[in-house]
Amino acid sequence: MTAALGVFIAEDEPPARARLVETLARVAPEAVVLGHADSVQATARWLAAHPPPDLLLLDIQLADGLSLELFEAQRARLPVVFTTAYDRFALDAFRALAVDYLLKPVGDAALAQALAKVREFGQHFGVHFGAQDRVHSGLRTDTQTPVGSATAYAPRLACRIGAVHHALPTAQLARLVSLDKTTHAVALDGRRLVVDRPLAELEQLLDPARFFRATRQVIVAAHGVRHYAAAGRGRLTLTLAPDDEPLAVAQERAAAFRAWWEHAPAL
Repeated sequence: MTAALGVFIAEDEPPARARLVETLARVAPEAVVLGHADSVQATARWLAAHPPPDLLLLDIQLADGLSLELFEAQRARLPVVFTTAYDRFALDAFRALAVDYLLKPVGDAALAQALAKVREFGQHFGVHFGAQDRVHSGLRTDTQTPVGSATAYAPRLACRIGAVHHALPTAQLARLVSLDKTTHAVALDGRRLVVDRPLAELEQLLDPARFFRATRQVIVAAHGVRHYAAAGRGRLTLTLAPDDEPLAVAQERAAAFRAWWEHAPAL
């Protein structure tokens, strides 16, 4: 049986990240997405707080700079496959000892070939891929915290009603909504609270196995979606708990949502 492969993804465009996860699921169902980030600094923080993954899948241009910065002064020495819409960084990428350099949109054949290189190099240098020790199988996010490491995802969010602050456990969070530059948390019991953080920051704190950026303005919890239906032209309409609020999901996000919701763990 093919050993599991622990993968960390850095990509600052949620649709592109969703497509990459879908492609990874098709060509390497044994892969385990251990985490993701949208910036160089968030990637560096994750790598500092966790055991090293077997592979980094990095977009070169991230929200706060180039992911190539991670390899300056040997800050990161891990197998890496770069993904980018540009070819001008190829030489710099291979100076960082990249296994491969894939142009977007990343196709099945290109990613499969890159993963084959990763495994071939691992066999040559006697590397043991350890993701099978974290989960049993399948493409899903690791939610176990290794001994001695920082907690991967926030167990609760600091919210407020007026000036009074509350700790809202993420298990009770139905969705997060950005409205008029303010982030609102909707709890499963119907409470609506304000969160003094933007969605982009909150997305990094939440377990992507349980929470999904359905639109630019909304992050939904798996347990916060009652059901969904086709809405024509590849779009979906979600019915959200606790108030049966409808949410339209665009065609480019629909496939990623279906794949995520089907595999999201139950509470």
